[in-house]
This record gives sequence, structure tokens and C-alpha cells, in this order.
Amino acid sequence: MSEIATGPAGPHDDNASLGGRDAAEAISILESVKDPEVPVLSVVELGVVRHVEVSGTTVTVTITPTYSGCPALHAIERDIESALLARGFERVTLKTEYAPAWTTEWMSEPAKEKLRAYGIAPPGHVTAQQLQPLGATVRAVSCPFCGSPNTSLESEFGPTACKSLHSCHDCHQPFEHFKPF
Repeated sequence: MSEIATGPAGPHDDNASLGGRDAAEAISILESVKDPEVPVLSVVELGVVRHVEVSGTTVTVTITPTYSGCPALHAIERDIESALLARGFERVTLKTEYAPAWTTEWMSEPAKEKLRAYGIAPPGHVTAQQLQPLGATVRAVSCPFCGSPNTSLESEFGPTACKSLHSCHDCHQPFEHFKPF
């Protein structure tokens, strides 16, 4: 049996298999599964995939949605299952864990840079002592296009509850901000 637990630093192999399929192979496949709401990031980069266990041709994937009401959860589950089955795993079991709650701290710095390059201002850092509600953005948000802090909040909620809409007063571009929580 092979297992990989993921964390803020990314996946790490706890018990690599000597033969057959292993969790590292499953994680590699999951790197191709994009988040349907932020298609520049895989579900692994986003930190949604928390644990992968492989036994023979059976794989169990534990995920934590970005928030409990995430409308993309069923699409993510379907895409994970489809990708693994298409690459030869015969049985896929998905487990959803809500505790601990997903946090933007589970996203790596390279993932946050991908957001910026895609035109979404990445979240800032947050600690357990600085819990952030999904309401109004408290900190200044720099424009992902020109880097200017001369921006304003246009709407507390964008296309999803985890993003807000802003506009830049220097380059005049509208943009989304992935809220820290």
C-alpha cells in the first residue's frame, strides 16, 4: 500500500510502494484535474486534495472543499474519479472531510503566482488568530496586472463567494481577488 498526505508544502510520500501503482502516480494524475472555478490551478495546487492512498488498482482520495457550500464540489469529485479511472485505476473512493476547514494557506506560493498571472489577485497570508470572514475585504489589494495598490472594491462577492471584484484606478482593469480565509 502507498499513501501520500498533502499539506502546505505539497504532497509528501509517507509509504511509497515498491511495485505496482503508487500514490505518487495518483497525485501526478490529479495534477491534471483543474478546479472548475479557477482552471489555472489543479485540485492538488489548490490544496483540496489532502490524502491519497493506493492499494493495488484501488485509490482512495480525501478532499477538503474550499468551503462547505462550494458549488464546484460535485464537479471536482466527478473530475477526480474520471481522471483516475481513465488512467487505469479500477476503483476510486472519494472521502470528503470538512475539518480542519480548508484555508488559503494550503496553497503554495507558486500556485498564488499562477493566480496572479491569470489575472486574479492571490490571497494574503492568514493565521488561525486572524480568521477572515467571507465578507468585505479588509486589506488593500494590489492589481494583478500592473501591481498598483490604487484599487477599489466593487463587490464583496464575485462569481463565487471566495472571490471579490475590484478595479484598478491606474490601469483601469477590473479583476477578481481570491479572499484569504
